[in-house]
Amino acid sequence: MRGWWQEFAGLVLPADCAGCGAVRVLVCAECRDALSGAGEGPVRPSPRPAGLPVVRAAAVYEGAVRSLLLAHKERGALPLAGVLGAALAVAVAGGAGCGGASGPGGAGEVALVPVPSARRQVRARGHDPARRIALAAAGRLRRTGVRARVAPVLGLRRAVADQAGLGARQRRENLAGALAVRRGARAFLPDGTRIVLVDDLVTTGATLAEAARAVRAAGLVTGPGAALRAAVVAAPADSFRRIERVPRV
Repeated sequence: MRGWWQEFAGLVLPADCAGCGAVRVLVCAECRDALSGAGEGPVRPSPRPAGLPVVRAAAVYEGAVRSLLLAHKERGALPLAGVLGAALAVAVAGGAGCGGASGPGGAGEVALVPVPSARRQVRARGHDPARRIALAAAGRLRRTGVRARVAPVLGLRRAVADQAGLGARQRRENLAGALAVRRGARAFLPDGTRIVLVDDLVTTGATLAEAARAVRAAGLVTGPGAALRAAVVAAPADSFRRIERVPRV
């Protein structure tokens, strides 16, 4: 009920831009431009956790982008899922090689696997941010001809501490072995499916690395040339710069 009421209120009540405070507009043109994906590219936390797949992000986590993500995640601004999902779709397309329509004879289906939130967080927030954004991203990809869907096959198998305030090593220890693939997941991820782990944000990479471990341990990344990818809406600026400084060989 809480999630339904938040979404209804967001549609019918006047609201200011959650990114910059511009009056009576959900997302102003300038803040929407920050999420356009113009700066989309690969990112890499430092230190890079073992097992982290290639990650692509649509925007830098600062300013309006940070405000929009927090408004959606922590303050229940559910209508923002559309613009955030559009940004995530750009990052997914960049990482999964979704260059165009994928018909029966083309590339396989793209499965967006969202990182799950703890049940207590979902109850407190009234929604699951990563899954909601993933659904919006899949819809955007389908409208461009990409066969995409959300496959929520990951779940928490033990309690974890709140990640806020934890350093990179502490986050890795907190999440080690915490995620698992739900029973029957293979039916949702047939051979040939391109799996992309998705989340709203990457900082240390610990969460995505643990998600990747769980998916690989379940044997879901199979077939010649199969590769696990990840995509997020945003990442810190220095994650982008580290990639750019890697010399070409």
